[in-house]
Amino acid sequence: QTSQKRSNSTPENPRPKRTLSSRSPYALFSPNSFSPSVTPSQKYAARSSRGEVVASFGSVQGPSWSGGGGRGCTPKLFGSPEENLTKSYKFMFQKALDVREVLSWRIEELGDALKSHHHLEDFAPALLPAQEPVTVLGQIGCDSNGKLNAKSVVLEGDRERSSGGHVPLDLSELKEYSLFPGQV
Repeated sequence: QTSQKRSNSTPENPRPKRTLSSRSPYALFSPNSFSPSVTPSQKYAARSSRGEVVASFGSVQGPSWSGGGGRGCTPKLFGSPEENLTKSYKFMFQKALDVREVLSWRIEELGDALKSHHHLEDFAPALLPAQEPVTVLGQIGCDSNGKLNAKSVVLEGDRERSSGGHVPLDLSELKEYSLFPGQV
């Protein structure tokens, strides 16, 4: 008795295990069915009609924009000369402590502006429990890496009064709110 064994080699022209029939609902919603009928793509370097509009959607109406070619624009340095960059600077290569220091300084600066505008007394520490209403200073954060929602909102207290502590905020009784991470 001879047994029939299947070959363990990859076929030259493999057959797909599952094919979409012409009556399949998935064929109706494929990207191909929504794309405009244009010529199939070619190699980018071999294109012959550079700059030609192949397909467009809608009509172009409204004002046409034109510039003066940079004439009449004079750039000026912002701040004092001591604060301006005098050598090359690698953007986003700052030390974490330097970034935190700038953020803390910015929170304090915004806190001073809020205090003077709303005529507030001094801010209370966010970590100390209080029986009466208090005003605290900090920024909105998220307790996880997910999206900000009513259950994940925390207040990151300022360094001066709250030592950067995190306090969860209960927003369940609010009908609506508008917050974003980093908001002071």
